Amino acid sequence: MKKKPLILISNDDGITSKGIRTLVEIMSTIGEVVVVAPNSPQSGMGHAITINDPLKIYKSDIFDDIEAYECSGTPADCIKVAKNYILKDREPDLVVSGINHGSNTSVSVLYSGTMSAAIEAAIEGLPSIGFSLCDYDARADFSHIEKWVKEIAKEALEKGIGKGVALNVNFPKKSETPVKGVKICRQAIAKWVEEFDERTDPSGRKYLWLSGYLQNNDKGEDTDEWAIKNNFASVVPVLYDMTAHLNIAFLNDEWDL
Repeated sequence: MKKKPLILISNDDGITSKGIRTLVEIMSTIGEVVVVAPNSPQSGMGHAITINDPLKIYKSDIFDDIEAYECSGTPADCIKVAKNYILKDREPDLVVSGINHGSNTSVSVLYSGTMSAAIEAAIEGLPSIGFSLCDYDARADFSHIEKWVKEIAKEALEKGIGKGVALNVNFPKKSETPVKGVKICRQAIAKWVEEFDERTDPSGRKYLWLSGYLQNNDKGEDTDEWAIKNNFASVVPVLYDMTAHLNIAFLNDEWDL
């Protein structure tokens, strides 16, 4: 009998979120699942790690018949703990993060705790995928993407992803029209325009509340933003190597150092 693949699951919305429960249910149909996830929401934490506080790890029975742990740290912490402590004698065949409540297209990949878990796994040499649904509702409906999540994970297990690569997968919010399919994309060149709402606390002291919007001037039809707006799932291969390789020659030739 062929051994089931070992699938490590994490997220940034916390171990009690609907998104991770959906992901656990899907992955349990294709492999042995171990969950290591934050014990509280960690959205927007990026690739932060815990260095000045102790990490607390507790076994959880939140998922029936699934080995699961809740961690006081960030999504990146969860992958580090899973790889080097909880699963130190076993190597996952696949790491999946999510399903995130909200979009992680374009520049959001830099801020995303969901994608940081996936990228941390890629740093460890593990094939990894971050899944996100463009719906921020805590009760979001994931039913229209379940088959796509399963198919993408199976493709990754059977055919691989590429060394040091994490996949950033985003799905459109459920609508009357089914998801048209999957597009392999590039990250849209867009940025968040920050807006700060000035408020006053009960003591009369001013504080700021961050809001804003994504400004996308990228008109390409090969981007993740285009795919989502046209009701496709987007798949963007992401590297943790942030070197601007093309600029090395320029700096060597033009700078007087």
